[in-house]
Amino acid sequence: MTEENSIFVGGAGDGQWLNLKRANRHGLVAGATGTGKTVTLQILCEGLSAQGVPIFVADVKGDLSGLSQPGTSKDFLEKRAATIGLDDYAYEACPVIFWDVFGKQGHPVRSTISEMGPTLLGRLLELNETQEGVLFIAFEVADDQGLMLLDLDDLKSMLSYLAENADEIRREYGNVSAASVGAIQRRLLKLQAEGAEHFFGEPALELGDFMRTTRDGRGYVNILAADDLILSPGVYGTVLLWLLSELFEDLPEVGDPEKPRLVFFFDEAHLLFDDAPKALRERIAQVVRLIRSKGVGVYFVTQNPQDVPDEVLGQLGNRVQHALRAYTPKDAKAVRVAAQTFRQNPDLDTETVITELGVGEALTSFLDAKGVPGIVQRTLIRPPSSRLGPVTEAERRGVMQVSPVAGRYDTAIDRDSAHEVLTRRAEDMARQREEEEAREAREKEDEARAKREARSARSYSMPRTTRRRSSNRQSVGEAAAKAMIRSVSTQVGRALVRGILGSLSRR
Repeated sequence: MTEENSIFVGGAGDGQWLNLKRANRHGLVAGATGTGKTVTLQILCEGLSAQGVPIFVADVKGDLSGLSQPGTSKDFLEKRAATIGLDDYAYEACPVIFWDVFGKQGHPVRSTISEMGPTLLGRLLELNETQEGVLFIAFEVADDQGLMLLDLDDLKSMLSYLAENADEIRREYGNVSAASVGAIQRRLLKLQAEGAEHFFGEPALELGDFMRTTRDGRGYVNILAADDLILSPGVYGTVLLWLLSELFEDLPEVGDPEKPRLVFFFDEAHLLFDDAPKALRERIAQVVRLIRSKGVGVYFVTQNPQDVPDEVLGQLGNRVQHALRAYTPKDAKAVRVAAQTFRQNPDLDTETVITELGVGEALTSFLDAKGVPGIVQRTLIRPPSSRLGPVTEAERRGVMQVSPVAGRYDTAIDRDSAHEVLTRRAEDMARQREEEEAREAREKEDEARAKREARSARSYSMPRTTRRRSSNRQSVGEAAAKAMIRSVSTQVGRALVRGILGSLSRR
């Protein structure tokens, strides 16, 4: 069962096909939880891969990892294949490369702070306008001083540098308040606690590795493990938007190729738009609109079409709508809006059918060869050829060991960047201050010693006149003492003589 340059999606009677030449016109897969969106996503990946189109898809629940393994025979799968006339149904695996921001379930996905840029980073940190302005200044100063911003340490060091040199920075770049710097630093700590530091660093992802094909011409399915990443919705949405923006920036214009160069699936697409500022939503709409001409198809997978803004929804030409439930007035309105987005089929009450679809059924409308939306059809989605459900850890390791990028990204590199340069500057300045303080201390000590020596010299070295007077006083004293001794000696001698003579005369 084949149709030239197309992918069989399903059918009952007339088949429904995704035309590869229009696959870059983007698409939507929507439906309530448990209605079969994941299987639809799986068979789209299988079909595109078989036609030589590389795919990127985020695996939120872990089920899509089964693409790497052949399916096993099951009665309900083969019955579905027979019902829709899929005569060549067989079980087969897809070539898969596993990726993981945290490096646990796949090869690490990294970007540098510079590649992310202040706009996306500001969204990731949920900064207000003033704080985002400070972030822009940090990037500008880093560029002007030749400082590379690679990881979170680089950005934190850059912010500290701004705070310490705020007066000087203000004169050239604008006001940098301590409050704004502090707020950004707190957000970075929160981001780091969520594990985002694993995403920033080197070696950074080369997008060419997402666009690989096998030797036999099949496209690789790049599966991003997102079961942990989805717990940080802001990080999840920003990582996917960064990938899309990088593709838009790097790829050349090719118009409408015979088949897409890459197809990008946004699972849980509402996380990309929730609480996004107007400027960012406009940026997403612009990228989606223009990236088509670069041969990239973007498909949003979500529960309700209303999760996607109108300016983006209007660009999604290929539609697969699984069942929606109308339990509340709000749900009923969502069903009505979803039904109105299709090109109506006079033989089908679209609004009613949406609520009646079973698991594995969908309303489909694909662009034809001229780019015109097909009439909406009720479709039985074809069964997948790969495994339904996740792989084991051993199977995942086996796939990673034979991956074409094995060992390329697994070891982090820490180059000399802003953090190291600013740290050395701070150490050099601290050392210079210590040396200056030591020099000043030595000079003060030398001055004090000189004063002490001077005082000591004055006490031990008297002037010449003082020494003469002292010598004269010493000579007079000595003379008086000698005269006194002579007088006493004379008197004693005379007394002795008189005593002796008197004694003789009395005799």
